[in-house]
Amino acid sequence: MFPASVEEVVAAFADADYIADRSLAVSVHLALQLSRPLFLEGEAGVGKTEVAKVLSSVLGSPLIRLQCYEGLDVNHAVYEWDYARQMLAIRLIEAKGAGATADVADIMSREFLVARPLLQAVETPGRPVLLIDELDRADEEFEAYLLEILSDFQVTIPEIGTIRAVEPPVVILTSNRTREIHDALKRRCIYHWVDYPDLEREVAIVMTRVPGIEERLARQLASAMKDMRALDLFKPPGVAETIDWARALRVLGAHELDKASVEDTLGVVLKYREDVELVTREGTEKFAAG
Repeated sequence: MFPASVEEVVAAFADADYIADRSLAVSVHLALQLSRPLFLEGEAGVGKTEVAKVLSSVLGSPLIRLQCYEGLDVNHAVYEWDYARQMLAIRLIEAKGAGATADVADIMSREFLVARPLLQAVETPGRPVLLIDELDRADEEFEAYLLEILSDFQVTIPEIGTIRAVEPPVVILTSNRTREIHDALKRRCIYHWVDYPDLEREVAIVMTRVPGIEERLARQLASAMKDMRALDLFKPPGVAETIDWARALRVLGAHELDKASVEDTLGVVLKYREDVELVTREGTEKFAAG
């Protein structure tokens, strides 16, 4: 059963260790109640993918994930034919001497299809959560193909016909905005920009996701991240990196973010040499406590 209000969404997400602000909770609530896909856009590491995982847990529904990439096509996203089984079926037909009466349907039916994420989402009973992750990495041609799925929640297979969902899946699309997504697809969705959290919410996120961490250290980390994101970095660190940073410092036994601990753990937070060099030039003491 779906949460009945925005407040219930916030509470349900909190129970699943996801600190959602009200604007995100409103978007999730509307997407669920209106049976519309939810399109989440924002920088990498701000928690877009995690929304789908948490929603799957909250609803008690299976999570079906389609990871997008350049060159993604129907065979990998929707379905492909099980050629090995088809060849076996052909040999069985020949062995029985039934080749003269064989029909295309004998080897081109549903039982010879391998369902990929989109077809799985259409066929799965109930309302599974379908995560179409990093759509901006896929080609525009694939984006256009999604329109049928998001409009009617159906898949058309030329040899079989149209397979329709009894109930529409809960659809979450994410984008890191490496390119613009076409308006035709966005119009079918509830849109929400997932921004970096403010300092207080990031402190709460760290304390939730890293049990036992001292609030003082969590606050130091959130403050340091805020300062880093203000720099002209090639890839600003997201909340995922803040959590990783907190865990790394716990492994090292650090109770405070001092200059030495910042320098020791920059590779946990920054993933590009140019960014590490920029932070180093700025002075690592700038990001340390005090």
